[in-house]
Amino acid sequence: MNGDQHIGEPLLTPAEVAATFRVDPKTVTRWAKAGKLTSIRTLGGYRRYRKAEIRALLGLHQG
Repeated sequence: MNGDQHIGEPLLTPAEVAATFRVDPKTVTRWAKAGKLTSIRTLGGYRRYRKAEIRALLGLHQG
């Protein structure tokens, strides 16, 4: 994935995604490793998730 592709797009932390799906943050990391979620790595090596993708998985529309 091209890192420049999503500049300025809202990103969520693993804890925020976990709260959305009501699962443990480690589950979110496992989903990312399994390819079920697309993660973006920060310069510090932390995972972040595109808000639009999470909303789409929940069936919510951007707005």
